[in-house]
Amino acid sequence: MKKVLFVCVHNSARSQMAEALLKHLSRGRFEVESAGLEPGKLNPLAIEVMKEIGIDISQNNTKSVFDFYKQGKRYDYVITVCDESQAQRCPVFPGTTATRRIHWSFDDPASFQGVWEDKLDQARQVRDKIKQQIEQWLKTV
Repeated sequence: MKKVLFVCVHNSARSQMAEALLKHLSRGRFEVESAGLEPGKLNPLAIEVMKEIGIDISQNNTKSVFDFYKQGKRYDYVITVCDESQAQRCPVFPGTTATRRIHWSFDDPASFQGVWEDKLDQARQVRDKIKQQIEQWLKTV
């Protein structure tokens, strides 16, 4: 089974949504994890927009990409879902040359401004873009 790691800054929204969506959409074809450069607190916007589509991430913990690195974990795909400047801080995982690094850039829900409903609408857009990107990617692997 192919192993996939999604990485973003805090593992609080984008990488958590991507992990859950890939697990759901691939129906167990991949072993999927997510982690952050500086693990934070799970973003309530991510929890809410995932719940809207029937996926519960409310009990997920945020994890450190560097802990995974130190544990010697190996992945077939490491997919960064943060902006380019943050993606450059992601570690290169040891292992075979088969590891593929992919970058998908998505807006950070932690940066959204406005009232709750405005931020929720923006988080839905990010969720839907992540879902669409994963669906496209699944056609190629």
